[in-house]
Amino acid sequence: MNTKQNISGNLFDFLVLKRIFQFVIPYKSKFYLLLFLTLLVGVSFPLLPYIIQKTIDGPIATKNIPLIGKMLFLMISLLLVRTLLQYSHAYLSGWLGQTVIKDIRIKLYKHILQLKLRFYDKTPIGQLVTRNISDIESLSEIFTEGIASIFGDILQLIFILIIMFALDWRLALISICTLPILLYGTYIFKEKIKVAFNEVRTAVSKLNTFVQEHISGMSIVQIFNAEKREQETFEQINASHTKANIKTVM
Repeated sequence: MNTKQNISGNLFDFLVLKRIFQFVIPYKSKFYLLLFLTLLVGVSFPLLPYIIQKTIDGPIATKNIPLIGKMLFLMISLLLVRTLLQYSHAYLSGWLGQTVIKDIRIKLYKHILQLKLRFYDKTPIGQLVTRNISDIESLSEIFTEGIASIFGDILQLIFILIIMFALDWRLALISICTLPILLYGTYIFKEKIKVAFNEVRTAVSKLNTFVQEHISGMSIVQIFNAEKREQETFEQINASHTKANIKTVM
């Protein structure tokens, strides 16, 4: 297996995730609270349709006006509680993600300051800028839209399945027959999107490197009257960047 394949492999992904979570240890109480909020949000979502179903089959069918009012009050209360939980979850996940990213960026910059001069002779400055800003910023999604959201979705799915089987196990079995197809489709999508985003990261790094180096050395470009040639090179790099981003959209 070559280096590129190893970098994009599942083992490498797991090791990177493990190293990232080392930065969560100082904020583990906040992380546990985030998981608890995720649990509450996951539980609250299937409850509302269940209450609506019980209201339609019960007091609405029997035209029990007082009980309809109580069920309506219960639904509004649940909506308010769920909104508060979602807000708290979004704020805490965003805070945790940005705080961890701040710590990672500080540690990376301290590491860059300690590198030998020969490293800077071999490494483009634009690439270092990309690693220290763009790449690290994307890690915040692990907390804002990654781990917590996945955990919440799994919990929500579990509670929905419990309610479905409680209502009618035969219909529930028919409904989950498509689950293997969905899982396989998700796996195919995951593999393709990983390749596409790696291409975007490479394109962004090349673009940042080119712009940073040529702005810093603009006097040399103008002395040798190379503006047109460098403009054409920039347009090619920019086109590759655009093509890579469009691929992720597709």
